[in-house]
Amino acid sequence: MVSRNTSRQKPGGISPVGRGNSPRWLELHRSGELASRAERASGLAGDCRLCPRACHAARFRPGTHGLCGAVSPAEALVAASIPHFGEEPPVSGSRGSGTVFFGGCSLRCIFCQNHQISRLEDGCKIVRCDARELAGLFLELQRAGCHNLNLVTATPYLPSILEALGLAAADGFSLPIVYNSGGYESEETLELLESVVDIYLPDMKFGCPEQARLLCEAPEYVAVNRRAVAEMYRQAGLLELDSEGIATGGLIVRHLVLPSGLAATREVLEFIASRLSAEVHLSLMAQYYPAFRARELPGLGRPVSRREYREAELWLEEFGFTNGWVQQLEAEAHYRPDFSRGDPFSS
Repeated sequence: MVSRNTSRQKPGGISPVGRGNSPRWLELHRSGELASRAERASGLAGDCRLCPRACHAARFRPGTHGLCGAVSPAEALVAASIPHFGEEPPVSGSRGSGTVFFGGCSLRCIFCQNHQISRLEDGCKIVRCDARELAGLFLELQRAGCHNLNLVTATPYLPSILEALGLAAADGFSLPIVYNSGGYESEETLELLESVVDIYLPDMKFGCPEQARLLCEAPEYVAVNRRAVAEMYRQAGLLELDSEGIATGGLIVRHLVLPSGLAATREVLEFIASRLSAEVHLSLMAQYYPAFRARELPGLGRPVSRREYREAELWLEEFGFTNGWVQQLEAEAHYRPDFSRGDPFSS
């Protein structure tokens, strides 16, 4: 990725929450609030309403799973747990982002680059972990020197994750929390995450409801996503960096440019600039390639063209974005994870 500007900026619109020298979730742990939120999350999972699908799966019943594929609220499906160096520079830093990739997903993106784990395909080593085992993974990533704990597609497993954080904290775990998601979150879940998450890293996938219906089977995605990202911004504010340029808190929004204008990129960028702030750190991504079932739909069967991507870059200038990263167009040839390997990003 090519950096545009990574300097700290004063917030516009909504003020960020102040941060001390330690992650805010540790105070919730000490006060008992973290355990209380784990119980509330478990209640949502029992008649599952953790995500906007609200599929009402009775996940405590043996053999029952949600639309996302998640099973018992007491367990999480883990596909990989690694120091990851491919995130945005303030997240990966020099020692990597301690990333836990969870299996399953409540979105049904026809072009999903992580379809091996989002669709729980055969051939991937997906492991069921209870809260104690999750806590062990978190502690391993801290011992590896990672800058943060990066939870990818974590919402279906929020009960066990919150419990695991408390267990890990009792053994000295203290990393900041990155919540890395498709940006498809319910108001109830975001309420549980307030002051737990230090760095929100959501996608804003689409600017048009019809394209969201066609490409991820969620016509309400745009409305839900905009409410969710606005709430993330209210909670976390603009990105904050320490003296070494490592993120300590705030919001980074990701947007993947799709071919044929199918992401409605201009509408996404206009929303961020006008309703949040043009100072929000934005990660504009060019890594699209026709993965999974993308070739079934007209317009998705090829990478983004140079003209299409240049147009997106010009919109960044039009709306006055000052912070973030623009991925090189050639990224589509390099970012192709394979979750049948221990490290899906190893060559």
